[in-house]
Amino acid sequence: MIYAHSLDGRPKSEWETLFAHSMRVGSAASMRAKPAGLAEAARLLGELHDLGKIKPGFQARLNGSTVPISHSGEGARFLHEKGGTFGKMLAGCIAGHHSRLPNPDNLARRLAEAEAIVLPDWLNFTTPAAPARLLSAGDTLAFQAQFLVRFLYGCLTDADDRETAAFYGEAGGSPQTTLPHRLTTEHRTAFDTYMAGFTGVGPINNLRAEILTKARAGAAQSPGLFTLTVPTGGGKTLASLGFGLDHAMHHNLARLIYVIPYQSIVEQTADVFRRVLGNDAVLEQHAAFDWDGIDETETEQRRVAGASWDVPVVVTTAVQFFESLYAARKKRCRKLPSLARSVIVIDEAQTLPRAFLRPCLAALSELMDGYGASVVLCTATQPALTREAGFPAPEALVGARELAPDPPRLYAALRRVTVRDIGVQTDEDLAVRMHAAPQALLIVDNRTQARQLFERIRSEDGAAHLSTLMTAEHRRAVLGEIRARLNAKTPVRLVSTSLIEAGVDIDFPLVMRAATGIDSLAQAAGRCNREGMLDTLGEMLVFRSEHPAPPVVEDYAAKGREVLANYADDPLSLEAVAAYFALLWRSYDSPALDSASVGQGAPIAGILAAIQRGGMACPFEDIERAFQLIPDGQRTVIIRDGRFGVGDQILQDLRHRSPGHVARELQRFSVSIPPALYRKLWGAGALAWWATDRFDEQFAMLTHMALYDDFAGLAVDQFEELGSTII
Repeated sequence: MIYAHSLDGRPKSEWETLFAHSMRVGSAASMRAKPAGLAEAARLLGELHDLGKIKPGFQARLNGSTVPISHSGEGARFLHEKGGTFGKMLAGCIAGHHSRLPNPDNLARRLAEAEAIVLPDWLNFTTPAAPARLLSAGDTLAFQAQFLVRFLYGCLTDADDRETAAFYGEAGGSPQTTLPHRLTTEHRTAFDTYMAGFTGVGPINNLRAEILTKARAGAAQSPGLFTLTVPTGGGKTLASLGFGLDHAMHHNLARLIYVIPYQSIVEQTADVFRRVLGNDAVLEQHAAFDWDGIDETETEQRRVAGASWDVPVVVTTAVQFFESLYAARKKRCRKLPSLARSVIVIDEAQTLPRAFLRPCLAALSELMDGYGASVVLCTATQPALTREAGFPAPEALVGARELAPDPPRLYAALRRVTVRDIGVQTDEDLAVRMHAAPQALLIVDNRTQARQLFERIRSEDGAAHLSTLMTAEHRRAVLGEIRARLNAKTPVRLVSTSLIEAGVDIDFPLVMRAATGIDSLAQAAGRCNREGMLDTLGEMLVFRSEHPAPPVVEDYAAKGREVLANYADDPLSLEAVAAYFALLWRSYDSPALDSASVGQGAPIAGILAAIQRGGMACPFEDIERAFQLIPDGQRTVIIRDGRFGVGDQILQDLRHRSPGHVARELQRFSVSIPPALYRKLWGAGALAWWATDRFDEQFAMLTHMALYDDFAGLAVDQFEELGSTII
């Protein structure tokens, strides 16, 4: 008997055979790939992936040997040698199934080190046939091929981790809990019930109802590209949810993936969706913790089980979503099968990263064209990303269908703000204006400046602060108190970074915003007179700060000022927004919209260029390193104790849970910071690893609670002058 998994202290009759494991993984991978028409290729990968466990050395290891031995190269070598052109393309999926998709040179090394293996009698191998779509790809062959490899790699690694976890769970008497994994008519009924509970009347609520009705009416249209252009305050979040549920039911789509630009807004949106659909239906995932799972041991494999997005609704960040589409690590690629035949809503579509815009659009098109997904660009300020709108790159999207009823009419009906440019303002000028206004919101792009402005007004009645240096629990508490004070007509003077602009349901009579692009100004305006309850229009004052803006913000601000001057009567009109994006895209050439540097030594300029040059030998690892929406990433710090940190009892309970569960639970008590600040906190002795005996060096805990302010969050002044750090 050849075994795949052993059980300590248990007879071999209870161990899992290689035959049983291979068949289970092949079947599970096939089911994951079926929505994309790739079931047989995935089944083959599953049946071949652990072929190296036949080696006597590996069997000895299962029997107690301490000699390390790899087993992932043998199946890859067999597929590379016997699988024809398509098999060569897929060999890296097996070679990297415990870690990551390898670069061509690393794959060649792994293949050279692997032993030649004779197939067991139970494995009937046939040369895999490439999908017809790949054979007719033409100029897009390289892009389609690398996407397909990532997708099948995700199917294999997800199936392997799930089936391994299932075997050990069953053997230990704790089988895995089955939770909902796709949208059903019950979810749509829950949405209908929730919406029936709204009894609001008045013109704004009537418009929201009209928008929802029109969006849902569009759900019967064939899958593909949609836009939902709704002014801020028009209820686009619930309208897009209603469309997604109906569209999924009409076309048997699996789930809704809701992509949001800011981590802080993920929390709020996920809360709304849970109220509508129930807790088990919604997964909230940030980029805060990313358990790589790169160790080849079976223990590590079990630890990362359950990392896919196989749930009815996923609410995630743009960083997590788009970086996964160009990932090599199995932790991120495991999500990709869940994107096939799903509804993907890109909320605040105008915030898509400029330097990665072309590869982002190319990936969205591939999901629609090759994997049956629908994409909804959801925003008040459509960023003109379609060929019809004149987007100046080959990856321009095509065939968008508008779901909102007559956007120009909606804008006119929902206009609730006047905008005025008040020129240069010092921090003291801004503090004086905040003192004079009992209810006002002040937004700047710089965390350090926001904190300093808050300190200037801290003694004012109703002074409050919001930034990503506060935990999610802290932000929720602050927003709850602010809403209560606004409703009670008591003073509220809030200083915030731009995190408040995307989807935060809050309503001030006065907003002051540091100069930026028209799209961001429109988002800020959405926090002003949001419900239209003022007798007159609300007021938004745009100012230029005395502090120099980072180059990218200044570029947007300069174009914003030009539009402000040309459309002074209404710089947030649809015409003004269109003029802004036309001005913006004219200033970018095609390389600037795909400007990452890929590879070492003689790097290639651009993700798409690197893929094209690689052909059928994609440099997966190089592309993952290059495709970072936040350069150098962010580091996560867990806040302990206090009003907004994690308590000892919760930590004690979490010690016995899986790393994925722990990471999800600790997100609400964590703060993401730049690497430089992270290193300085370690150097100052202000951080320590939590529970290394259980989770290794994964969860960094703040040990100096004096550094966390219950009004303003993590105090960074003494460790780093953040300068141009942008939220």
